Amino acid sequence: MDFKQLEAFAAVISLGSFSKAGERLFLTQPTISAHIRTLEKELGIKLIVRSTKEVYPSDAGKRLYVYAQNILRLRDDAIAAMSAKPTVQLKGTLSVAASTVPSQYILPEVMTAFRKEHADVAFRITHCDSASVARRIADGEAQIGMTGAVIDASHCSFWEFSEDELVVITPNTPKFRALGEGGFPLDSLTQEPFILRERGSGTRREFEQFLNDFGLHTDKLHVAAEMEDPEAIKHAVSEGMGISVISKRAAADFERFGMLLAFPPSGIAMTRKLYLVCRKNEHLSPQAKAFADFVLAYHQAKGETSWKH
Repeated sequence: MDFKQLEAFAAVISLGSFSKAGERLFLTQPTISAHIRTLEKELGIKLIVRSTKEVYPSDAGKRLYVYAQNILRLRDDAIAAMSAKPTVQLKGTLSVAASTVPSQYILPEVMTAFRKEHADVAFRITHCDSASVARRIADGEAQIGMTGAVIDASHCSFWEFSEDELVVITPNTPKFRALGEGGFPLDSLTQEPFILRERGSGTRREFEQFLNDFGLHTDKLHVAAEMEDPEAIKHAVSEGMGISVISKRAAADFERFGMLLAFPPSGIAMTRKLYLVCRKNEHLSPQAKAFADFVLAYHQAKGETSWKH
């Protein structure tokens, strides 16, 4: 096994194509195929499954992909450390998996600020629920993750970087305007049609935990729908379909334009932590480490994180 074989293998997996891997590495497609065949022969196991429509890793290939990424990053770090240059210019593509609230309401701002300092770093963003973020990090499909809940802590490390407040959103009608500033009564949650986030959502996990803490359960809710997208939920609520619980960040625009109302639960704030995620014991690439440090420092400067692990 050598670096060229691992580079070819990692490029095919990350790009899902032999031809694209060849373009990235400035090699012909037959050369890429030869590297993969030799690697599979040396290890005595099939690493890549080829079909007429797609290329994807076998189970063994998924495991090797994580090791290959770490080996190649460690090699690059060693080269950079031995370089005569006083600083290393960050460049390349950074894969980030983020749940809904971070991907829509936090990442755009922090990526823009980061690229002002590191313009040669590009981002490849995957939007999925918190459970899928943890899985992608654990499987090595993304280097950095952002979630609204701690999931699969046995394979992932989590750092708090911000807080998020959850609010009850309602149609902007006289009935709900009459609540004023007193907040939304907890017992009223079970008296209205309710729109839930999908299973696996960090928002839903935290809301369910909140209900359990107060002796309630989602079984008591009159569920009108389950939806994955906060934007769809906001539209449904504004049209009078029911009420819901979403991030205050997500509700801000519709609330500002009077399309819905947002209330904290009566007498208590419903808050949760937002987490930066990486694979446990993984050697991060220079750009991944720089971005993780940047996110923590950026939100610490805004007073939103205590750097807890």
